[in-house]
Amino acid sequence: MSAESDLLQIAARLRSGLGEDYADRVMEAIFTEAAQIADSSVTRDEKKARLTLDRMLDRVLTHPIGGFAVMGLMFFVVFWITITGANIPSQLLADLLLGTVYTALHSLFAALSAPAWLSGLLIDGVYLATAWVVSVMLPPMAIFFPLFTLLEDFGYLPRVAFNLDRLFAGAGAHGKQALSMMMGFGCNAAGVVATRIIDSPRERLIAIITNNFSICNGRWPMLILMGTIFIGAAAPPALASLVAALSVVAIAVLGIIVALLVSGALSRTWLKGETSVYSLELPPYRPPQVIRTLYTSVIDRTLIVLWRAVVMAAPAGAVIWLASNIMIGGTSIAGHLVNFLNPLGLLLGLNGVILVAYIVAIPANEIVIPTILMLTLTLGRNIAGAQPGVMLELDDSQVYQVLTQVGGWTLLTAVNLMLFSLLHNPCSTTIITIWNETKNLKWTVTAVLLPLSLAFLVTFSTATLARWLGLA
Repeated sequence: MSAESDLLQIAARLRSGLGEDYADRVMEAIFTEAAQIADSSVTRDEKKARLTLDRMLDRVLTHPIGGFAVMGLMFFVVFWITITGANIPSQLLADLLLGTVYTALHSLFAALSAPAWLSGLLIDGVYLATAWVVSVMLPPMAIFFPLFTLLEDFGYLPRVAFNLDRLFAGAGAHGKQALSMMMGFGCNAAGVVATRIIDSPRERLIAIITNNFSICNGRWPMLILMGTIFIGAAAPPALASLVAALSVVAIAVLGIIVALLVSGALSRTWLKGETSVYSLELPPYRPPQVIRTLYTSVIDRTLIVLWRAVVMAAPAGAVIWLASNIMIGGTSIAGHLVNFLNPLGLLLGLNGVILVAYIVAIPANEIVIPTILMLTLTLGRNIAGAQPGVMLELDDSQVYQVLTQVGGWTLLTAVNLMLFSLLHNPCSTTIITIWNETKNLKWTVTAVLLPLSLAFLVTFSTATLARWLGLA
């Protein structure tokens, strides 16, 4: 009882200190704040809601039609800046790593009287693959990720997810799949991990299986190169970079469309079920924090993704060198594989060299192009002095010359390579991540074979149509 009386005395003192009308004043403050919120966010028939900057932006960015137009324009600008801005630093890195350091390592091994096979395996194989990944991958990432992070900090990416939520809900998938898909544009393994935000196991599986259709950072360099030297080169010089950027954006948009179509097919067949209710809170717009943006994009994204790629590229480089230098019956292992896969490759509008390059580059998609160039030259007319197993760096005009004059590539080859790169199986890092997240062999195999089968079907259809129309 003494404790109760003490509490009553304290309450009485508080009441007397605040005044007899303290309850009325508290309620008045609550209603005043509620009225201010309502004025800025609710439209009434007799009075328009107060128009704020956030509401003005949301009217445009989340518009059913205008929102998608702005989204396409925004990503086009990001890709265009990435394409045009990465050229110079990428070349400087290539000169350093593939020129100065590469030559110094060979001089060091020669001074140590190291066997030719050892220097070939370690320098021409392991080092060259990792150096190529760094020189090709780092500059675009150092531009793309900060720009992407700026959009995220500004509050734009949740609006993108809001726009795409309608589409994913229509496909029977979860709205949060849009967020994991956007993470996949940096790295598919990170995108798979990001699907943890989806509570429904069925919808999470859909997001995991289709995340591969988001173009990861390892595939951007190849898409940019093909868009530049084949598609962009077909346009007038003044419009070349614009057309190249548009072609890359088109592939990225196609990836979103394919993800929606496959999600819809899975939700109506193997993974039937009710779509979960998804409530998305749109954060207020805010000015990006530059230091935080640089840290997030450079440390949390660029360097971590680059390190993962380097770890995977090193053994891949060793495999490429061994396959190109171990001879069986006078022909290298790589040569035998190319000859074996060439009929299938031609049927798909590609060739055996491309298929072999994608097999050995499963650990790191960044080395697809240098592997293609090396195999094309060493197994064909060697107009650039290539050595077996030694990936080489060429400028765009030389790449175009090698691919067209030695490899016999056409515009169809480049287009089908872009399609194949979009749709083919995930890299080894992503495959391992899928297994770790699902612990299910069936769904891991499905996540590998489903996109690969789709890649074969689409490229075969494109090649067949081109032949039927007399374009190939």
